[in-house]
Amino acid sequence: MKAKIMDTMQKFSKAMFIPVLILPIAGLLIAIGNVFTNPRLIEQFSFLDNPITMGFGSILSASLLPILTNLGIIFCVGIALGLANKKKAEAAFTSLLGYLVFLYAMNKFMELRGMLVEPDALQGSGQTMVLGIQVLDMGVFLGIILGIVVALVHNRFIDTKFNNAFQVYGGARFVFIVLIPILVLSAIALSFIWPVIQHGIDGLGGVIKETGNFGIFMYGSLERLLIPTGLHHLIYTPFLYTSLGGVAEVGGQVFEGARNIYFAEIADPAVRVLSGSVIWDARGISKMFGLIGACLAMYQTAKPENKMKVKAILIPAVVTSFVAGVTEPIEFSFMFVAPVLFVIHSALSGLSMVALNIFGSRAIGPNGFIDFLLYNLPLGIEKTRWPVYIAVGIAFFFIYYFTFRLLITKLNLKTVGREDSGQETKLYSKKEYNEKNAAVPAGAASSAALDGIDGGISATIVEGLGGEANIKTIDNCYTRLRLKLQNPELVDETLLKDQTSAKGVIKNGENVHVVYGLTVPQVREDLEKYLGRDPEGDE
Repeated sequence: MKAKIMDTMQKFSKAMFIPVLILPIAGLLIAIGNVFTNPRLIEQFSFLDNPITMGFGSILSASLLPILTNLGIIFCVGIALGLANKKKAEAAFTSLLGYLVFLYAMNKFMELRGMLVEPDALQGSGQTMVLGIQVLDMGVFLGIILGIVVALVHNRFIDTKFNNAFQVYGGARFVFIVLIPILVLSAIALSFIWPVIQHGIDGLGGVIKETGNFGIFMYGSLERLLIPTGLHHLIYTPFLYTSLGGVAEVGGQVFEGARNIYFAEIADPAVRVLSGSVIWDARGISKMFGLIGACLAMYQTAKPENKMKVKAILIPAVVTSFVAGVTEPIEFSFMFVAPVLFVIHSALSGLSMVALNIFGSRAIGPNGFIDFLLYNLPLGIEKTRWPVYIAVGIAFFFIYYFTFRLLITKLNLKTVGREDSGQETKLYSKKEYNEKNAAVPAGAASSAALDGIDGGISATIVEGLGGEANIKTIDNCYTRLRLKLQNPELVDETLLKDQTSAKGVIKNGENVHVVYGLTVPQVREDLEKYLGRDPEGDE
């Protein structure tokens, strides 16, 4: 039962990542639009004071801001797409239809029951306009619920076929037919149930706000602690995109969630002070500063004969963490060989968020230094207090450094460069990865016979995973190859790490995650092509 629950949670976490991954791109482009329309920057850089650049910036920000006000439909489609076992495109299309059916069903039922408030009294009523339709304000939760419902029905009935004249009603069309009564009844039921649920969510947000820095610490620590399970998306997503992360009115519109509030205020130059968030998106301190201190400590405590090699290993990982906010290559260098360091890292990540809250900084850098520049500098010091963010970051660089160095030396932890003979822990540079891709590894020739082609690194991955017959499903998230295997005990971790540049392997029941970093989409594509599998899961 535990394995089944974990498997379900991991599938849901992976599905959540589909819409979550696209939202920072929208925010980044909103920030770029703000650069061209920011009065402060226009005063400093006269070349920006022209109708072309200002018009471009205004159009860019205005065209992307509606993404933040329509998160329900984005999550609905994204989650249905992610949870569908096969025919994912049809599941996504069906979810869009289902979303519209639900909205109009709820609106009509509320109208018949006299539950709709006047349009000018929406604020504070628990109702809102979604795609021009007045319904209960369920926010992003509506998309999550409907995405799950559509995926469950889709997976159950997508293979339904009929004979003779009814053939046209099989497959995805039958899924939609089954969904219609489910969605209508759900709309009626949630008209009564959701106000109670919303009251509970508001209460939880109130508890988090009342606990103050302790709540922020728990959020920051748990977000890191769940990295090994792949469930960390389930921690930060509600705070970034739902009312748990705060509610604020910006430019006459109400936005929910820390990230949405931030992006909305970026796009509205009239807003002077960032506000409204219970927990801010302050994960960048550990990514841009803390883990760099940890890497310096690991380098300086490495054995003298290994230092040159450790430097070559850690520098690419440091650059990736600082610039792009991808921390797993560093975290997996000590997560399993010295788990106490990972616990300390998680606690320090939580404390860094507490420090920013105490000193009143509202700057963010969730995906590294590039995000930090584009999101914060155009808004100026008054709004974000970004110099405080830098100061706190520098302080945590030293805190990480001295803490890691002390624990490594006192506990004789086997971090990078301190391994016993024959027990080497590795990270790989991009050069090494490309070199391994360019040639067929030893022992791969026999595996390549699957399709009579040169399998390259994919053949070695298949061998490391226990063979083709052992691989049930293949997927990926931002940095991990996510697999479901018949027998996880057949996994050869040493082979995967030494010959395929894997930075870590995580097993949890049938679920196995192999960490490759930002190259994982290409790794998955090559693996599926090598095995002759359809990435959509169609038969």
